[in-house]
Amino acid sequence: MLFKKNTGLGKTKFNLLILLFLITPFFVYSDQNLEGSYTNIKILDKISSKNILVKLKNGEVKKHKDLLIKSMKCKNSEFDDNPEITAYIQVSDLTNKDKDDVFVFNGWMFSSSPSITPFDHPVYDIWLVSCY
Repeated sequence: MLFKKNTGLGKTKFNLLILLFLITPFFVYSDQNLEGSYTNIKILDKISSKNILVKLKNGEVKKHKDLLIKSMKCKNSEFDDNPEITAYIQVSDLTNKDKDDVFVFNGWMFSSSPSITPFDHPVYDIWLVSCY
């Protein structure tokens, strides 16, 4: 009788282990799936009223007219019902003759709330579109 009781307990532990193994992937989020290698931004030329979609590879500098734009990092939110995209972006203005290498914008951009850290430029407006 004692032998049967121990065998049943072993089966229960084994079944719990299998259940935990099957359920765990649903609760663990991987940062590799949330972080992207490319950032898409839209640039609005306020003078001509034209906008263009620019694809930035993270870590590389891209020139767009008078702006040098670099996306350092981008990340998607883990919630599907209210997606949030964040990106760390640096923007330099080439028309600035001071040669101080000071960024016009250097910080995090948020797709749902661009007014938290606004990009303030007299000619261009930039907003975050996607991260993949």
